[in-house]
Amino acid sequence: MAAPHVLALPFPAQGHVIPLMQLSHRLVENGIEVTFVNTELNHALVLDAMPADGTGRSLDGIHLVGVPDGLADGDDRKDLGKLVDGFSRHMPGYLEELVGRTEASGGTKISWLIADEAMGWAFEVAMKLGIRAAAFWPGSAAFLATILRIPQMIQDGIIDEKGWPNRQETFQFAPGMPPLHTSQLPWNNSGLPEGQPAIFQLLTRNNEARDLAEVIVCNSFRDAEPEAFKLYPDVMPIGPLFADRQFHKPVGQFLPEDTGCLEWLDAQADRSVVYVAFGSFTVFNPRQFEELALGLELAGRPFLWVVRPDFTAAGLSKAWLDEFRDRVGGRGMIVSWCPQQQVLAHRAVACFVSHCGWNSTMEGVRNAVPFLCWPYFTDQFQNESYICNVWRTGLAVAPGPDGVVTKEELSGKVERVLGDDGIRERVSALRDAACRSIAEGGSSRDNFKKFVELLKLKD
Repeated sequence: MAAPHVLALPFPAQGHVIPLMQLSHRLVENGIEVTFVNTELNHALVLDAMPADGTGRSLDGIHLVGVPDGLADGDDRKDLGKLVDGFSRHMPGYLEELVGRTEASGGTKISWLIADEAMGWAFEVAMKLGIRAAAFWPGSAAFLATILRIPQMIQDGIIDEKGWPNRQETFQFAPGMPPLHTSQLPWNNSGLPEGQPAIFQLLTRNNEARDLAEVIVCNSFRDAEPEAFKLYPDVMPIGPLFADRQFHKPVGQFLPEDTGCLEWLDAQADRSVVYVAFGSFTVFNPRQFEELALGLELAGRPFLWVVRPDFTAAGLSKAWLDEFRDRVGGRGMIVSWCPQQQVLAHRAVACFVSHCGWNSTMEGVRNAVPFLCWPYFTDQFQNESYICNVWRTGLAVAPGPDGVVTKEELSGKVERVLGDDGIRERVSALRDAACRSIAEGGSSRDNFKKFVELLKLKD
């Protein structure tokens, strides 16, 4: 009997590709064939970022393919409004063509589509082609609840029909869920204001298309978000996801990882290093970048800092950064990208200065690392609220009146996080709950088994 063949389709962003690739590895381990569909640009990035001795276009049962996203070569893919508009109009046709080519070539018939919940149009394509569909949600259940409750929020007068807040207030969907201010709604914090209508339209369309999926699985675990899962009991938590315990399997990184930082960490004392990383989208202006650098210097602790090539807006002097590197010497290491899961699992890491993307949040939770939260956009403010207000496993930076987080604020908050015994106890307890959830008999483990059984079930 042929193995089930799954088409995996992430939203075209690094934070969405990684968890779906992790899930894909786990499915392959359970006898399921996976074709992983990136946009052509992201497909090329993934291939280029693989080690030179990589296995090419197939990763132990995962076949990597690319389809156009509908944008021109020079278009900015970090403009989420433009990206969403482009792929929503053009990718359905390209996905249909891919399915047709795959089956015409004599390959195994595609039996399931597992698509990011943010790619709701793909469920419509699956229904048209007679393919069963499952939705994958890479974020928190609370974030999903926020999107699913858009009609109720409009009815309650919290937002208008275009998604803009009617009033400034903090609200909760249920006790125990993260409080959220109306100024921090994810669709209003997704880049340029002119792109917001396309994003909000996508979310509302996704709410309708989601009903075409037979099941929705989520990269979270029940003990982290019990109230959110009570609100939506049909959402199956299967996280925290990871590809393999040895961190050997590629997970779709867009940038090559600098593994030299692991050797540097090996030379540091236990729980001494401040790890600083802001994901794949965050951009700082030169002044904020300098304050961050000076804050790390002022803290006087070893630090590992991820500075992407596009992390700063134009205007930062290379000479200034070179001088900073010379001043901090061996006490600080700056890399362009790193194997984050291995870093967070390292005994030397003391805390995580983070944008609070959900992948980073789950990776920190799984390794009992305290957070210093510095959110940038979309769901990161809600994740910060979980960390600071619900789990109480970290603190948040406070920008000044001019919107800049000063070096004194950063260094002072680092010391507070590291000196808080209560935070250390709570991160350990949450780590233990995460480990129980994915161990034999745990709720996430059981849900994953049910999901695999569903994928293998014949029509």
